This record gives sequence, structure tokens and C-alpha cells, in this order.
Amino acid sequence: MEALTPEDPATIGPFRLLGRLGTGGMGRVYLARSAGGRTVAVKVVHPELAAQDEFRRRFAREVAALRKVGGSGTTPVLGADTEAEAPWVAIGYVAGPSLKAVVGSEYGPLPAGTVRVLAAGLARALERVHAAGLIHRDLKPANVLLAVDGPRIIDFGIARAVDTVTDGGLTSTGAVVGSPGFMSPEQVRGERLTPASDLFCLGSVLAYAATGRAPFGTADSGVHAMMFRIAHDEPDLEGLPPELDGLVRSCLAKDPADRPTAGELARAADEAADGADGPAGHEGAPTGTWLPTEVLAGLGRHAARLLDADGDPTPTDHPAALDPRADTPADAGPAPGPRPPRRRNLLVGACAALALALGGTALAVAYWPERGTPGGAEGGSATGTGTGTGSGTGGGTEVPAAFAGAWEGAIRGAADHPEETLRIEIGPGGTSVSSSHLTAERLCMGRSAVTGRGGDGRSITLIGSDVTLSLPAERCTPAPRHTLTLRSAQVVEWRSGAAGATLRKVESGPEVVPERFVGTWERRADEEVPDTPTDLYNERLVITQGPIGAPVLRLEQSNPELDEETGERTGRTLTCASTGVLAGSGDLLLVGPMQLDADASDRECRQNSLNAAPSSSGVLRVERVDGKERLLSAPFGEDTSYAVFARKY
Repeated sequence: MEALTPEDPATIGPFRLLGRLGTGGMGRVYLARSAGGRTVAVKVVHPELAAQDEFRRRFAREVAALRKVGGSGTTPVLGADTEAEAPWVAIGYVAGPSLKAVVGSEYGPLPAGTVRVLAAGLARALERVHAAGLIHRDLKPANVLLAVDGPRIIDFGIARAVDTVTDGGLTSTGAVVGSPGFMSPEQVRGERLTPASDLFCLGSVLAYAATGRAPFGTADSGVHAMMFRIAHDEPDLEGLPPELDGLVRSCLAKDPADRPTAGELARAADEAADGADGPAGHEGAPTGTWLPTEVLAGLGRHAARLLDADGDPTPTDHPAALDPRADTPADAGPAPGPRPPRRRNLLVGACAALALALGGTALAVAYWPERGTPGGAEGGSATGTGTGTGSGTGGGTEVPAAFAGAWEGAIRGAADHPEETLRIEIGPGGTSVSSSHLTAERLCMGRSAVTGRGGDGRSITLIGSDVTLSLPAERCTPAPRHTLTLRSAQVVEWRSGAAGATLRKVESGPEVVPERFVGTWERRADEEVPDTPTDLYNERLVITQGPIGAPVLRLEQSNPELDEETGERTGRTLTCASTGVLAGSGDLLLVGPMQLDADASDRECRQNSLNAAPSSSGVLRVERVDGKERLLSAPFGEDTSYAVFARKY
């Protein structure tokens, strides 16, 4: 997803835009959120098409028909305005990758049982589409999304709106309406289309899912040559599992009359699954795990990224975050007075809890502003051992000695201020493989297994086998299939699907915190805010030695208790303490979201922790100024000023 630009609107209809998902031949697609919190995809028609009256009429008819499709296997229409200057339609967003991405780059051909469920799910979706009087016309791997509860068909109906001259596969200018390689013979010939055309395209999609290849080849030899093969040649089904042969070949019959209907194909797929004890349930509905474990892991990662994108992007002190029924931020409680400027630092959640305990008065200046975390998880206890060392086995795959050690780098952001990082640690021979994945809102650690190696010995393939630590809790899934390629003794390239990063060798073992970080560091509010009493508002960071996954950072804060009504000090000092787990230890020290230490914190901190925003991960570095060391800390992934701590001892 790309960030919005100044040219993009902030809202479309009742939907608030979060980012750009892509641009196609019909228009631009945005990720958006409804007032009720539902994630949607909003498609806005290109101006040149919106200027055509015939396109507008057909677009309106298609939207009206799409509303009638309903049911599972498709995405519901949640809003539309076909009369707007820029016509748009909003549909439910599916947090899952496309079949093209999974087969083409992330996993490879799918097992026969999965393809049977795919066939049943897509066929039943087409049955509803056809019952609504629609023909998809552009069924291809990129228009099939894989979700936990089954496949979804997207982008149907819009292509029909562009076809303003003929009812077949070609426009008056000879432009193809459809995707070469996944078209029907009648589309290629420009003939009138029937629902049987979608069944031929479905056969090609299923063949691709099972073999990793389009059955009529690619456009390398020319689009017209490929279209000739679709119209006249037999499909190339080499590698297709025998149990799928009947389903796929029946769809790829050249004569539309010889193909099954969508309902007939769905029933045939159900029967084939029942006979093979496949994963399909009643009427093709998936039960349990219908996708391979590695694909599910990638799907979980995909959903997690969506949560990152769909979190509240508006700071709580921004006017857009105010409750329209009140003059104070929503859910903020009583406002005792204006807040002074607030400073940012490493911790967010624990500091917000202490600010609430102090009554939210002017002296909350020492604490960072509240910030929401996608999913609303608070605190987040660790799951698993939390050691991060793991013992994923190599399954008999010998790992070249050059891969042994720890590798770390930024997936997003700059090396000196990353937005997302990955650390992979490999034991001798691949006997143990562990990973640490850090974003602003979560830390995920787990074990991996080596499943293969390149013939030249310079690349290995890994899959995630389990999660050893999730902060916040239950926010992580095993990593999908990924590869490491050795570039030099100090550099490897990491790839997972479309994502990639350069990882560099770093220290590994039970003591990986650089000595320059170890010690006690102190910061006082009066150093940044004039006229505050000395020694009343203290922050202390204690950094100890330890391995990745250990709680090596401790933040202790003390502030005077304030009367909620008068704002005067009561004479009592409140103390809150929190800890951070080590996630990375290269040139920077990276820690996961801070966790409140309830036993070492005053009751007010514990009581208010449920109302505070979850904390951010943190990044720290040490620099020397005028011969003295100082520790700089900031929230992970934010382009902001570092908070400065002086070494105490």
C-alpha cells in the first residue's frame, strides 16, 4: 500500500481514506475505513471514463447488479455514488493475498486438496454472479483472493462497463476485454459471451493453481499466438494431479455447451473432496485448515500488515480525533485544564498510564501522548519462552557454514532510524534458527526450519514453525516461506514474496548488548521545561546485558501525585516501572513494546494501564558530545527528535 498524496482526497463518501492500494485501467483503488470501523476498498473511476455518459450508465447498472450477488465467495458492495463527478464504489476488503502472489512468488503450486476447495468456492461464487445476471469476464489469478474461510472473487462487473460497443471480448478498437492467458475461446474471437465463458476461465485458473503455469502459455511468443492457442490448441496440463484432471478438463472444453455450469462444477468438486477425504465441508465451505500451513502463515502476516495500515492514523490531539459531541478527546474523561507541550520518547503506553494517574494536568509534560495500536491489545503478555533462541530443525538440510551467526537489517525505513526490522540467527549447520521481527506496534519472535538450499550453496529456504514470543499477546503468526542468499561473508539478502531487505552480520550469543549501552541513564523534566521543580519529575533507564529476547531495558519514572480537582500536589510521589525486551543489537539497540511491571508500580499505574494506549517499540543509540556519553531514545519508526539521557553510572 502506498501513502496518500496531497492530490488524493481525505474522504470519499462516508469512508476515510488510509492509503492507495493500486491503479488499474478503470480507476484508482484506495484502502479506507467506514465510520463503524470496517475496512473497505474504494474504487474511483478515472476522469476520462467518468466523462463518457455510456460508461456511467453501464457502471450504474453493474453496481446495482453487484448489490444483488451477496453471499460468500465475493465481496459485498458497501456504498457507491454513480452520479458523483468521479463515480465510485466501495466493497468489503479481503485481508488476504491473491492466488497469483501465492502461487507465483510466495509458495508455488497448491496441493490437490486445496485446489478442490478452491474450485468449489469459486464455482459457487460464480453461480451467484451468474444468477444476478452478470458475467465476470476477467477471472484470473490476480482477481482471486485467499482468505482463512475460503477464496473470494474480486473485480467483476467493472470490465463489462468499459465494453461499450460489443458483447464479446473485443472493443471497437480491437482492444482486449479480459486478460490474455486466462480468456475463453469466445472472448478471443469477439463473440457474444455467456456464463460458460467464466467457467473456461475458471478452468485455466485452477490449472494455474495446481501446476504454477497458465495452460495456454504466456505472452512471450506474442499475444496473438497465445490467443490462437486458447481458441484452437489443447491445454498444457503437465503436472496436474490426476484427481483434478476431470474437473479442469471439463471447464476447458472449446465448445461452451460442453462445459459444466458453475453449480455443477461446485457439486463435482464437493464429491471429489468427499471421496478423497479432502478439506471441504458442506457445499464446499472450508472446515479447519484448507490452505497449506505456510500459506496460512503468510496470510496471517498479510493480515497483520493490514492492521498496521488500518490502525488509527490520527494522533489523539488532532481535531479529527475529537468526539463531535464534546470539547475533549473521545474517551479522555474529565479535562482539568489545558495541556502543555508534550515530548516524545521511547515508551508510550506506560507513560500514558502514569499521566492518567497524575490527573492529566500540566505536569504530564514528561510523558508521551497516547497512541492507539491496531487491534486495541493492551499490555500484551508474552507467549512462549521469550528466549528467542529456538531450535527449529533443518529437516535434514545441511546449511553451509557461512550462514551461521546473526543477521540483522531494516525492512522499511533507514538504517539509522528503521520502521521495521528483521533479525535471523542461525546455529551451526542450521541446527537452530530463530527470528525477531519488530514493528512500531509489535515484536514477534519465533523458531524457523530450513527446508532447502540452492544448488550453489549460496541460498537457503526457511519457513516459520512456531511463535515463541508475541508482544502484544496473540498478534503474531509463524513467518511465511523466505529465503536468504549469501552476498559476502558479512551480507545476506532476505526475500519473502515481494518483500526484501539487506541483512548484515551482527554479534550473537548470550551477551549481545554493546557495552556502551549498559548502565543507568537519567533524564529530568526540568531540563526541557522551564520553571518545573527540580528532582520531582525523574526518568531513569537501566540497561543490562543479555541475549535477544531478554528484558534488558527497564524504565523507572517518578512524578508527584496531583489532586484531580485542584491540580495541587498531594505530597505523595507516584512511581511506575516498565520493561522492554531486546529485539536487535547492531549499531542501534532495538526494544519491543514496553510492558508495565505491576509489582514495582504504584496502584494508580496498574489501575490506569487499561485506559492507556499500548506502548511503542523503541530505538536507542549512544553518542559522545564534549567527551561525555549520552543515550538517545525515540519511538520506533517515527521521524522525531530523540529524548536525551545522561549517564548516571
